[in-house]
Amino acid sequence: MAESAALRAVRDCLAAFPREARELGWTESIPYLDRPPSPLEFYREWVSPNKPCIIQNAINHWPALKKWTSAYLREVIGLKVVSVAVTPNGYADAVFQDRFVMPEERQMPFVDFLDIVEKKVTSPNVFYVQKQCSNLTEEFPELVCDVQPDIPWMSEALGKKPDAVNFWLGESAAVTSLHKDHYENLYCVISGEKHFLLHPPSDRPFIPYELYQPATYRVSEDGSFEIVDEKSEEKVPWIPLDPLNPNLEQYPEYAQAKPLQCTVKAGEMLYLPSLWFHHVQQSHGCIAVNYWYDMEYDLKYSYYQLLDCLTKALKVS
Repeated sequence: MAESAALRAVRDCLAAFPREARELGWTESIPYLDRPPSPLEFYREWVSPNKPCIIQNAINHWPALKKWTSAYLREVIGLKVVSVAVTPNGYADAVFQDRFVMPEERQMPFVDFLDIVEKKVTSPNVFYVQKQCSNLTEEFPELVCDVQPDIPWMSEALGKKPDAVNFWLGESAAVTSLHKDHYENLYCVISGEKHFLLHPPSDRPFIPYELYQPATYRVSEDGSFEIVDEKSEEKVPWIPLDPLNPNLEQYPEYAQAKPLQCTVKAGEMLYLPSLWFHHVQQSHGCIAVNYWYDMEYDLKYSYYQLLDCLTKALKVS
């Protein structure tokens, strides 16, 4: 009897978290700023309350907005061998066949990758430059001068430089599955569009996690893909749900979640706060650069950890 009352209290608490968070100021659409904020304003109005926004006129001065055409990239990067994520279905780092499947990391000349994106060469597979280890500075240093090594007002607001600056270019079939990051993320679209579906951290009770055997796509001799288990690796917690087509019979709690959707266009910057869940699609050939700043492991992080622990405890019961 006491256990039942305790579980009921946990369930009521979890139901109240998202509602109270929305009442405290999370809107039903992503706000736009028509200019980059001051460091103090940005920290006070957006970072501290953990609220996303789309910032316009923040990167208009970047040469990349005009220079990064296919012809320019071919000239500057050319035959240089780069890392490209290749999958049979467009889903890298996602749940498939009861595995957490990572892409084949193929080393290939950049011009060959561009030929596939521009459909000069056909391939049944999906190609995406998306290596998230500061690949702009590590693999594409030739392009850094066309953007910025950091975002000055963000660096001043947080008192630190970014941990990583990443370059993204790929096909429209490339999809980023729903997940969260422990970073304050400034996502800048250079050309094309990015389509984001977002959930605040307070939606955690409605978002399912499971543990999955990690695996990697590997090309067989006949050119098809096989899924190879990484048997020495620990299981990976990941979200099996597709928020665009959720299986509510399997995950009925997700019906209570409140996703936000937004499109970030060329020349715009999305501030994606730490621990926000996000699912990403893009227009074909979209180019973007993002800046990852390590989050502060403060009260917000403790709040999320509590929410996560309570959600897991209720599931186990």
